[in-house]
Amino acid sequence: MGEKSVVLDFGGFEGNWAHDIHERYKCSVHVFEPHPRFAEELRNRFSGNDKIFIHEFALGSEEGVLKLSDDGDASSALHENKNAVEGKIQPVSVFFNEHPDTDFSLAKINIEGGEYDLLPALLDTGFINKIGILQVQFHLYSESLIAVRTGIVSRIEENFRSDWSYPFVWEQWTKK
Repeated sequence: MGEKSVVLDFGGFEGNWAHDIHERYKCSVHVFEPHPRFAEELRNRFSGNDKIFIHEFALGSEEGVLKLSDDGDASSALHENKNAVEGKIQPVSVFFNEHPDTDFSLAKINIEGGEYDLLPALLDTGFINKIGILQVQFHLYSESLIAVRTGIVSRIEENFRSDWSYPFVWEQWTKK
């Protein structure tokens, strides 16, 4: 990792992770945050930094709209909430086709259940192979997600080796 590295931050929230990784390596960071208020705060926080790019949408399997609970760092499309806000989803192919010559050193995925859509989309399109290191926090909202995670992990491990795994806490894989 260094100044020429490009990193993906799925689930930017307040931008602390993006800030820290940028400060440490001076790398470029693409931050994806579909929650409108969080995205606005990120734009304000990083205005003037030409190496941190804020995308006010999530990436997933298809274009759509998320109804997000407004629960701070636990805001999720999987929680029902009468104070829900709307966020956009873009297909992974749109973003990756806009960056055809970019290899991404690292992707951090902490998207409160959205990983169950994003990761299969990355796998199905093959764009996951443009990522060198993958860090994921899987969220366990129901027991049925244990089997879903197992299936996704099996697919990831076809081209990535597990560096460490604390299921439903944090996991990391490096491309073989």
